[in-house]
Amino acid sequence: MAERSTELVRGLLNGYGTTFAEEAGIRLADKPGPLYQLLVLTTLLSARISAGVAVAAARALFAAGYRTPQAMARASWQQRVDALGRGHYRRYDERTARMLGDEAQLCLERWRGDLRRMRAEADGEVRPMRSMLIEFSGIGPTGADIFLREVQGVWPEFRPYLDRKVTAGAAKVGLPAAPDALARSVRAAEVPRLASALVRVALDRTAHPDELRRAARSRR
Repeated sequence: MAERSTELVRGLLNGYGTTFAEEAGIRLADKPGPLYQLLVLTTLLSARISAGVAVAAARALFAAGYRTPQAMARASWQQRVDALGRGHYRRYDERTARMLGDEAQLCLERWRGDLRRMRAEADGEVRPMRSMLIEFSGIGPTGADIFLREVQGVWPEFRPYLDRKVTAGAAKVGLPAAPDALARSVRAAEVPRLASALVRVALDRTAHPDELRRAARSRR
């Protein structure tokens, strides 16, 4: 049973273990730029739109130069709309363009452009961190989960952060749903990848445990 679980976890990491930040081209680190870019990506992923479109829109915004809150705040609403459109993020483009501007202003005014100040204020506690994230206009409870799932790789005091979407994926493939048990199945540095993999599996109707195990064996 333990061997089957190990194969399943390896299959998950091999087949689905790219984080959304990695997919968006964010080199996540405990630095102001990458942390702000993760906030932007989180905002895009929070809308009722496919993850693929959200990632493409994030890439388009970053390609336009909007990688910092200063640059995002300087951009006009129309420039943000146009960048979102190039990423095919059209259904919510006008509303999201406004929210991105508001979020950039809040980041600059409250955190002086550096989300590490928010980290320091939370002092390792999840509840205040979630509360501060939800103050950003485009981020609700789901968005707070997304941000914390991704940022736990560089903010280890929040690890393991494995929310209900993650545990739903675990239950789907027959892994234990308890966050601590899931976290013990991988190295600490791999927890964000496992979280992303399980979220992707939860959304993928074709994912099956036997296929994941076969994928793990084929890469040995």
